[in-house]
Amino acid sequence: MKRPTGAKRKRRAVPARLKAAVPGVKRRIKAQTVEFAVFGDSHVGYGNSLSTFRSLLPKAVSSGNKRFFIFGGDNTQAGADHGNNAGTYYKEFKDTVTSTLGSIPYKASIGNWEASTRSVFTQYLGAVAGQMNFPGTQGKVKYVWLDCALGQFTPVSLNLLRNLDDKHSYIIDFHWPLRVQGITVDFSHVLSAAETAKFFTAIPAKAREKVLAIFTHHGHKFYRKLSNIYPGYTKTKFFVTGCSGDYKCKPGGNMGYYNATLTSSGSGYRVDAYIAH
Repeated sequence: MKRPTGAKRKRRAVPARLKAAVPGVKRRIKAQTVEFAVFGDSHVGYGNSLSTFRSLLPKAVSSGNKRFFIFGGDNTQAGADHGNNAGTYYKEFKDTVTSTLGSIPYKASIGNWEASTRSVFTQYLGAVAGQMNFPGTQGKVKYVWLDCALGQFTPVSLNLLRNLDDKHSYIIDFHWPLRVQGITVDFSHVLSAAETAKFFTAIPAKAREKVLAIFTHHGHKFYRKLSNIYPGYTKTKFFVTGCSGDYKCKPGGNMGYYNATLTSSGSGYRVDAYIAH
């Protein structure tokens, strides 16, 4: 006996949250972007550096939706005059940062002008080397900051690199630029070839494609190298920014910082950074 004919039953749509569980249905992963900013060499305590820094920082906060701030060393001129004014300079820097950033997290690396005042640096700005979750990434991206304030990586810093794994992606910051092929920064402000090799070889081979970007400073200019910075690092981008104050940077427009983005998608993460004044 034939079953009675009638209106065709409508096919129920599969809710988006369940599509990943339905065989043959590919879930489209929407790209997500975390905005952050990178400052270098604000040199609070030297010349007009504090006023320059105080004019740049609010611009970075008001442009976009910043989730994190990186300060890459020589944040202050703490070592000048045998460190007699270190506490004052660190306090001016920190007070400016906290009052301007509010609840936005930040981390500062240590620079050569701060190397002789490590204990005061730590008092105001925390550890000189370490690792933390990069905000807005649910722990999938790690931020690593290192101590090479005197032109050499400390044992603690190298040990941090040796313990990187392939389960996370990484953004790394430290003060002196690496000596990568084609760099145009004055070599008196660049790490030696031996120290550069020490950095790159410390990172386990399995983690090298996970290093998204390396931010450095000290060179008092802006420089970018976006591919093949060193053998085995085909996907890592390399940046220099050292003009966030009034120290050896050309007046009239050269002072600035990087507006940066960390973008996630189905293919992984990428970092982009562009000069802002």
